[in-house]
Amino acid sequence: MQYNTLKKDLIIPEYGRHIHRMVSYCKTIEDREERNLFAEAIIEVMGNLNTYLRDVSDFQHKLWDQLFIMAEFDLDVDSPFPIPDKETFQSPPQPLKYPKYSNKYRYYGKNVKKMIDVAIEWEEGDKKLGLVKNIANQMKKSYLLWNKDQVDDQVIYNQLKDLSNGKLDLEKMEKASDYDVNLSSKNDLTNGRSKKNYSTFRRPKRGKRRN
Repeated sequence: MQYNTLKKDLIIPEYGRHIHRMVSYCKTIEDREERNLFAEAIIEVMGNLNTYLRDVSDFQHKLWDQLFIMAEFDLDVDSPFPIPDKETFQSPPQPLKYPKYSNKYRYYGKNVKKMIDVAIEWEEGDKKLGLVKNIANQMKKSYLLWNKDQVDDQVIYNQLKDLSNGKLDLEKMEKASDYDVNLSSKNDLTNGRSKKNYSTFRRPKRGKRRN
């Protein structure tokens, strides 16, 4: 008995050893017309493994590419698609270009920096102050998530000012408005409403039911 570990490694294991044997046999057929017919038969068998895709043009292209790969690019048949190049498949992939993010406050992420850049462009007013307050609250949540359990609000103010290159000074903005800038705690993220406009809503008392 011969174990599979002693046999030649399969180039595309999901097709199994029988398909690879058919490909190897196809390479030995001398008559070109017969070889073309046998290659098409192999494609049909390969397509039967994925019947719901075998009639799709792109999938047919993939099957022919895989046929040449299993033949180690040494199969002289007429393919309906461009014959793949060996160097193209065996060349190492190009390294991915990851975005560079040199900010020293990495735990805030890029989205916070983008929000800060947007807030800088807004006109001065309560809307801008509300946006900056929400940004500061998000910064505090991120800080508490990645650093420690508690943080002084002044730290967030200073880092916000640093990230905005001094253009967003939340304390200075608060002095020109009656907006509450006390940042939310870790478990209370509902602060930030204006003291001037804040009101407590109560359910009205029900009147007596009339008979």
